[in-house]
Amino acid sequence: MSIVAAQAALAGEHATLYAYGVAGAQLTDGERERALQGLTAHRAARDDLAGLVRAEGGEPVGPLPGYALPFPVEDAATAHRLLARVEGRLADLYGDLVASESGSSRRLAATGLAAAAEQAAVWGGRSEAFPGFVEPPT
Repeated sequence: MSIVAAQAALAGEHATLYAYGVAGAQLTDGERERALQGLTAHRAARDDLAGLVRAEGGEPVGPLPGYALPFPVEDAATAHRLLARVEGRLADLYGDLVASESGSSRRLAATGLAAAAEQAAVWGGRSEAFPGFVEPPT
């Protein structure tokens, strides 16, 4: 198992949870319910990743006190954009984890990848044939 990839995905989950908190204040009532469901799913994923790191003898990385946002989140449109971006980045991190895992750890990583890619699309991100896959330079 790659503790480095697991820690990176865990750090990504922490950042994603932060982004959901920021975005939630700008969402409509119906969207807030969807965001709360995403928040619950990301908390579970965070806990699963922390357990994976512990099982390998590592100390899970903790959340930062705050995160720099890529742009101001002032309305529902920018909240959607933020969530699409962080979910897309999280899919990339899970893609790295999928590539470094096997067995049940790989299933956990693949599930995280699929969930992040789906949520990125839900919030307005672009859909990709192979989410999380970064083509090597030629």
